[in-house]
Amino acid sequence: MKHLITAVLTAVGLVFLSGCASSLSSDAYTRDSARQMQTVYYGTVQSIRTVRIEGTKTPIGTGAGAIAGGVLGHQVGGGTGRTLATVGGALLGGVAGSAAEEGITRQDGYEISVRLDNGRTISVVQAADIAFQPGERVRVVEGRDGTTRVTR
Repeated sequence: MKHLITAVLTAVGLVFLSGCASSLSSDAYTRDSARQMQTVYYGTVQSIRTVRIEGTKTPIGTGAGAIAGGVLGHQVGGGTGRTLATVGGALLGGVAGSAAEEGITRQDGYEISVRLDNGRTISVVQAADIAFQPGERVRVVEGRDGTTRVTR
């Protein structure tokens, strides 16, 4: 029974962690962006650089890890030893959960420099889901909230 509870809590923790990941893709929009006017610029890709987009760091990963660690620690020993193992497991689980969340949500990205037709040069970082080439004509879409994406 203890192993079943541990497995269920671990699975729930992983579901929470995967739910934290928000897409930084040029094709993904938030619900708030739907049906909102956006400004479109046209330009030419000047350069592309591969970058690493850091993962999210929310209390959800820490909390899920602490719960799983506490449950696992509670299965060790008895009396005062069990209490110490539970607390230690929760602390270590919290640290591990936080690191896991950051690692799971980290992703590869591109820093795309675009020379707009109006003469301005901008740089946009987004998920590495669409490969662009220097010299390629692109659209740059800017939302009201400042969110900017490079598309074809």
